[in-house]
Amino acid sequence: MTPDQSLLDLSDTFFTVAVALYSVALVAFCAELAFGRSRAAQRELVAAGNGPALDVAENPAADDAPRRRAQRLGAAGIGLTALGALAHAAVLVFRGLGTDRLPWGNMYEFATAVVLVAVVTYVVLALRSPALRHIGVFVLAPVVLGMVGTGLFLYVEGGPLIAALRSSWLAIHVSAAIIGFGIFLVSGIASVLYLIREKDEQKPAEERGTGFVSRLPSSSVLDRLAHRTAVFGFPIWTFAVIAGAIWAESAWGRFWGWDPKETWSFIAWVVYAGYLHARTTAGWRGRPAAWVNVVGLAVMIFNLTFVNLVSSGLHSYADVG
Repeated sequence: MTPDQSLLDLSDTFFTVAVALYSVALVAFCAELAFGRSRAAQRELVAAGNGPALDVAENPAADDAPRRRAQRLGAAGIGLTALGALAHAAVLVFRGLGTDRLPWGNMYEFATAVVLVAVVTYVVLALRSPALRHIGVFVLAPVVLGMVGTGLFLYVEGGPLIAALRSSWLAIHVSAAIIGFGIFLVSGIASVLYLIREKDEQKPAEERGTGFVSRLPSSSVLDRLAHRTAVFGFPIWTFAVIAGAIWAESAWGRFWGWDPKETWSFIAWVVYAGYLHARTTAGWRGRPAAWVNVVGLAVMIFNLTFVNLVSSGLHSYADVG
């Protein structure tokens, strides 16, 4: 089938719209952190003589205005992120319609889908737990960078799948890999923020930061977020690895051949299994386990970028995960 160029052009347009909406949402989240003020910061202003005469605890209205302004900015950020996700989904929908196939047959489509899963995961979590809205900056910043990098360096014209990918396993294996990777992306970001927040909480009260760190969710909330998303993503990634092995047997006559892509996918699986074990093991809970999760995210990104773009192997023909 000849690709429908009008639908492919529409997909490209929605890509630009999604990047623009995410960028504006990122600005809104940045403004929320900049203009919002924690109660600890307000008390410091009072003590320094730069704030209202009454302590915030005695005069709750003293910081209502900046708090309401920050809440409006945060709500705008979530709304713009959700709109961006809709435009983002349209990128893949029209890409698929324009090529009459599943829209993850190359690295451009795969990376675009992974970022969409991460965004949707964040929006769902933020709507369920409004406190998580404060990590929006740290989710949207890599999202915008990832989208821009994908558009600049990975973009390819829409076209039919090569013969090796024309299999029902494309929908099964690659879909699972996309979902697992997107969820792990949010989990890894949560662990990075946990390490920052937990370090600040260990300081004496008078030495703790009063900037953006003070407005992050507590370290316990971030730790639970990282763990629960990893728990959700791990069986999906496990299924992706198993489905890939089955597809390999069908396509190449062997389940496993230690191809670079297979090897690093398995390494990622081992690291995340180690994280989930460490998270429930005395002596490993907290910072050690969080570092293991961060390593897992680094392995996933390495697998997507270096392994696909630099190394050579049986998976190199399509530049897909």
